[in-house]
Amino acid sequence: MKITDIKLGMLRVPLKTPFKTALRSVDAIEDIIVLIETDSGHVGYGEVPQTAVITGDTHGSIVFAIDRIIKPRLLGMDVADLNGIVRSIQASMEHNTSPKAGVEIAVYDLWAQLYNAPLYKMLGGGDPVIDTNITISVDYIDKMVGDSISAVERGFETLKIKVGKDMGLDIERVKAIHAAVDGRALLRLDANQGWTPKEAVYAMNKLEDAGVALELLEQPVKGSDVAGLKYVSDRVLTPVMADESAFGVIDVIELLQMRAADIINIKLMKCGGISNAIRIADISASYGIECMIGCMLESSISVAAGAHLGVAKRSTITKADLDGPSLSAYDPVDGNVTFNEAEISIGDAPGLGIRAIRGLEMIEVG
Repeated sequence: MKITDIKLGMLRVPLKTPFKTALRSVDAIEDIIVLIETDSGHVGYGEVPQTAVITGDTHGSIVFAIDRIIKPRLLGMDVADLNGIVRSIQASMEHNTSPKAGVEIAVYDLWAQLYNAPLYKMLGGGDPVIDTNITISVDYIDKMVGDSISAVERGFETLKIKVGKDMGLDIERVKAIHAAVDGRALLRLDANQGWTPKEAVYAMNKLEDAGVALELLEQPVKGSDVAGLKYVSDRVLTPVMADESAFGVIDVIELLQMRAADIINIKLMKCGGISNAIRIADISASYGIECMIGCMLESSISVAAGAHLGVAKRSTITKADLDGPSLSAYDPVDGNVTFNEAEISIGDAPGLGIRAIRGLEMIEVG
C-alpha cells in the first residue's frame, strides 16, 4: 500500500451555540480535511482546525504546509513503513504542529487499515468506550447556569467551565454553576491563560473556601509562564492541568521535572500528531502523572483519532475532553466512532472506519 496522492477539502459544520473562551468566539467548525490516497484504493482521513490564537495555524498556512512541504516527501512511501513516514512528516518543517497532526492521523488510519484492524487495537487495545466532558462557554451567569443544567439533563457527568475574562465575575460564575449542579456533575475549570499567577491563587482560594469542589484547574496562566504555573500548583489544593504550556515532548519533560502541573492535557494539534502524543503519555506515566486527551474545536474525524488513542492509553490518559462533535449541530461523518452525548464508542471497522463525509468541499491547490 503506497501513497499516491494527498488531497485537501474544507468541512464546515455549524455549532449548536457559539463557542466562547477568554481568547475567541466561534460559531462553526471550519477545518481542513486531509485525504491520503493509495495504490490499493484505500483512503486515509485526517483533519486540521484553524487555531491562530493557540497554534498559529490558519487555513492558508495549513494548506501550504501540507500541499507544498509535507506531500512531496510522502508520495511513493509505503504505508507499512510507519516510522519512516512519521519521521518524514516531523522533519518536514519547524513548528506547524497542526498540519503535521492532520497528515499523521490520515497515515495512522491507513496503517491500521493495512492490517485490517481498528486503530485503537493497533495502538495497544482496550475497552472501546470512553466518556467525555462538555464545554460550558464563558457567558452571562444565567446563560452558563442554564447551559450547565441542560448538559446534565443530556447525560453529561462532567462539565468544563470556561472562564478567564473577569476574575471577580468568574468566581461568581463558578459558584452559581456549582450550586445548580452540585452532586450531579463534576466541574473542571478552564481559565484559558486568562489570569495572572496571583489572580489564579486568589480565585481558587475563594472557591475552595466557599466549598466549591473542582476536579481540576486548566491552564490558568500564560502558556509560556511555566514558573507561574508552578506557583499556582504549589499554592492551591485543586489539581492543576497544563494545556498551552504543554505543546510538545520537550515542554512536557520540563513541566514534569519542575513539578509545575499535576495533569498534562494532550492535544494532537499541539504536539504534532499521534506519534508525539504516545511519547507524551509514556513519559508522563514514568513520572506517575495522569493525562487528559483533549481537542481543539474539531469534528468527529480528528476527535475519533483522539478517542482511539485515549482508549489504547487508558492507564495514563484517564480523562477526556473530546466534545467537538457534541457541540456541533450535526455530525457530517459516516464513520466507525459513535458520539452519543457523553459516551464515545468505537466499532471494529479498520482504521478510523470513515466511510463518507457529507458536505466536504474539495480544495483546488497547485
